[in-house]
Amino acid sequence: MNIQEFWDAVLKQDAEKMRTYFREDAYVNWHCTNEHFTVEEYIRANCEYPGEWDGTVERIEKMDTLTVAAVNVYVRDRSVSFHVVSFMRLAEDKICSLDEYWGDDGAAPQWRRDKKIGVAIH
Repeated sequence: MNIQEFWDAVLKQDAEKMRTYFREDAYVNWHCTNEHFTVEEYIRANCEYPGEWDGTVERIEKMDTLTVAAVNVYVRDRSVSFHVVSFMRLAEDKICSLDEYWGDDGAAPQWRRDKKIGVAIH
């Protein structure tokens, strides 16, 4: 399975293309919001999410049947940005489970800035 092509379909909100990457009995968990989806529910949540999206796959790690992807997802005008880590369990080159952790991008909290620790990554 081509992870970059999967994410291209997700970012374009291309329901038909997204569907081709999943087994029929697959499921998706969004752990940060405690949501469990069927494939069709996941596609609906993704495709009906407002805005025009883009993103960059920053890292892909493959281990046996598990693929982990770290992706920066953002609205095209860059007004909103997230990082997501996706754990994809594959069977017969299709996703059978997808566990995702979404985090809002933003500044470090004030208490850490006050301590003057850490530096910007980018």
